[in-house]
Amino acid sequence: MKDLIVFSVGSSRYALDIENIQRIIQVFDMSEIPNAHKFIDGMMSYEGKVIKVVSFRKIIGLLTYDEELVQLFDKLKKAHQAWVDELEISIKNGSKFTRELDPNKCELGKWLNAFNSYDDEIGKTFKRLYENHKNLYITGANILKTLQDDKEKAIEEFNKSIYDIFYQTMNEIDSFIAKVDKVANSLQKLVIYESNNNIFAVKVDKIEDIAHIEDNEVMNNDEDNNSDFLELLGVLNLDDVLINVIKTINIPI
Repeated sequence: MKDLIVFSVGSSRYALDIENIQRIIQVFDMSEIPNAHKFIDGMMSYEGKVIKVVSFRKIIGLLTYDEELVQLFDKLKKAHQAWVDELEISIKNGSKFTRELDPNKCELGKWLNAFNSYDDEIGKTFKRLYENHKNLYITGANILKTLQDDKEKAIEEFNKSIYDIFYQTMNEIDSFIAKVDKVANSLQKLVIYESNNNIFAVKVDKIEDIAHIEDNEVMNNDEDNNSDFLELLGVLNLDDVLINVIKTINIPI
């Protein structure tokens, strides 16, 4: 029997033997290392020692978390512009509005509901974005109700309020983008890892679970996904989710 820490990076899940893990902590500000290897994000103080921070995303060839967030926010801004455009057409031309009216069910709403930050500055930006986004959807839904009885009044309400709320919402998304490095750090975790007498931090997206398994539950993987910095032991099927079990992570020099 062994215990594994399961974590996610992008859409994939990985697992590390808990014996190699000292702690799991929140990401915080770190110092840059001049001319460091491209996989190393910086260095930090840990229990009186200076240790390096390795990006697991970079090891497996993914975009960094902040790069992915910028792409996501850009996509969400375009989706909300399309939402407002369709709302205007529906109100002025009488066509059916087909998009989501529940602020919790659109992609941005789902992301905001899952968001959790320990950074006070990011928390304030989040609160403003959450309230503006919610207000946009509620106002749009109310205008559509007004449209059922009074088209002229609905158009007046739309012209008076929707674009102001929309631009406020977009400005708050831009505020998130301006602080995207802090936003990314507030969402990720650091796994303090020991390998070959080296202690370093591995930055991952999210800690998912602790798995208790038998050695024979890890299946061989026919694909060769190993590299100089990552060696896989095999694949684990946990509740119909495939998890890559890591044998070792090596720190770049």
